[in-house]
Amino acid sequence: MKKRIVLVQQASWDNSMESIPLAIGYMKAVLENDADIADEIDVTLQNFQGGARLADMARAIFSENLPDVIGFSVLGWNIYQFGALAETFKQLNPDGLVVFGGNHVANQAERVFTLHSYVDVVVNGEGEITFRNIVAEVLRSGRAPDLSSIPGLSVRNGSKILTTREQERLTDLDVVPSPFLSGAIPMVNAKGEFRYDVALMETNRGCPYRCAFCYWGGAVGQKVRAFSRERLREELDMFGFYQVPTVCLCDANFGMLESDETFVEDLIDTFRRYGYPRGVETSWAKNKSARFHRIVTMLKEHGLKSSFTLSLQTLADDALTEMQRRNMKVNQWEPLVNWLSDEGLDCYAELIWGAPGETVSSFLSGYDRLAEKVSRIAIYPLMILPNTTYSQERERHGFVTVRGDADDFEYVLANKSASLTEHLRMQRFMLWARILSEHQFFRHVWRPLRMIAGMTQSGVIESVRSWFDASSTPAAAQLVDGLPAIADFHAATRALRDIYASAELRASFGEWWTTIAAPRFPVQWRDFVDDLYRFEEWSRPVYAPSVSTIPSGWSLVENADKPSYRSIEIALSYDIEVVLDNLASGDPTPPRPCPTTYIFQAPTGFIDNIENHEIAAYYVAEPVKVRHDRSPIAEPERHAVI
Repeated sequence: MKKRIVLVQQASWDNSMESIPLAIGYMKAVLENDADIADEIDVTLQNFQGGARLADMARAIFSENLPDVIGFSVLGWNIYQFGALAETFKQLNPDGLVVFGGNHVANQAERVFTLHSYVDVVVNGEGEITFRNIVAEVLRSGRAPDLSSIPGLSVRNGSKILTTREQERLTDLDVVPSPFLSGAIPMVNAKGEFRYDVALMETNRGCPYRCAFCYWGGAVGQKVRAFSRERLREELDMFGFYQVPTVCLCDANFGMLESDETFVEDLIDTFRRYGYPRGVETSWAKNKSARFHRIVTMLKEHGLKSSFTLSLQTLADDALTEMQRRNMKVNQWEPLVNWLSDEGLDCYAELIWGAPGETVSSFLSGYDRLAEKVSRIAIYPLMILPNTTYSQERERHGFVTVRGDADDFEYVLANKSASLTEHLRMQRFMLWARILSEHQFFRHVWRPLRMIAGMTQSGVIESVRSWFDASSTPAAAQLVDGLPAIADFHAATRALRDIYASAELRASFGEWWTTIAAPRFPVQWRDFVDDLYRFEEWSRPVYAPSVSTIPSGWSLVENADKPSYRSIEIALSYDIEVVLDNLASGDPTPPRPCPTTYIFQAPTGFIDNIENHEIAAYYVAEPVKVRHDRSPIAEPERHAVI
């Protein structure tokens, strides 16, 4: 009888669409393409969304034939769920083998075995070959496999832990079969449509840097190893055939290697042949070289979308030193932003709050300096991740941490450069910054507020926070009461869903604008700012849980390609785009009335992608001016919001 192997993965986001189970897909591909064991095993993938309930996961995994080996791809957001499922499994099959792998548990066997007594094995490092060797040993020895000679793992050894020698990292990545080309990962749903939100893929593994907060793929400070061009080209061809809208690369520094440039060439060729994929998202190389500029130019010339990321993390010199990023060219960012702006390309920046050496003052100063060039800023709370330099130097930095309610991440609540009170204040600032800036609830008002009303971006965020804290409306009070103390990656999107679903909450933002923001503008700008906020409101994505709940003023339009939303005509007294362009060029001349009618167009699907701010950015509504004969002047273009 074949041994039954079940591989389990759970995404972080609770979207209506699945996330590609890339990690366990690799495992399945290796097992099924190994001639020595393939005929003796039956491998099943169990892929769950972030909101999946334990009972439902248990039913899916255990209701039919019980596994003999169950492997979990563990990250900070799912370790407790997977520990509970391991306990259930051991009750059903005491002789079964439970294997934990992934960044969050690698080299953490002592803690894992203490927390989860039903886990038998922890994989340390790349898991594909190690897991294959575990399965081979189970096939060889049956109920009592001897894993002591297999590199790259930790096992229980009585009351002690046995950790075997390190498994060498793969030098030829193509020894791991493609989970897409091999059929290990199913690509379509029952309707024959691509079944996932985006296509996740790796073009390489490894990162040459050793940032103190990061343990990217367990391969920091290492030479980058690339998959072959032929393999990647075949994967892209498959994605084009299945009309994948967006490819998301799991690379640490895309744009650094020569192979990255050839990958983009192949992506463009795929787009020419199929019309898909239409966008690529990635973690761009920290140091932007001439190759990066060439790649960006190629993407623009062929109309492929991407969000170009400035992974700055901090602008404070002391914090950069402690992060081990002081000598990186990453902070020579201003010329790059100017170039992207001149090219009309979207750009956003990343910062981390809570790093040693950072104070509230230095962080907000850096934030506002950055916001003068890049209004869309993603701020993340510092988490102490296993195996990082920060984790190893806790006492030196005086870290005080708390683990999340539903995850196993350690969120920093104090360190030697900022107190507990300061950290809690900044967690709330971060939460509102993520709503307003990172998720672009505000897109167009930032520059007028800064240049004409004299409000810094951090000042705007604090003003909105104070407005809602003081609000007596039931919806606002309920929103504020529901905001957690920690600005984790789910908190902002939970709040955003509430805001988009509630007309009362959206009206509260309008009241803040009328009461607080608008009076800050000189009198000759007052009429314009009313139109500006209306323009802002119509520029947001369309949040429609169903066809019957499309917001007022919007209709669903069936296009030849795919449906989209179209607004009613919006008559304004000013040409908002012209005024915003003038401000962007440094011209603060008060605007003259110029009656302009717009319609707005937005793609469908925002509600399915609201969790991921990079992908959600594709769903913003864009304006189209209407001629006097009522025809659109031009099709909408993606406007850069720098």
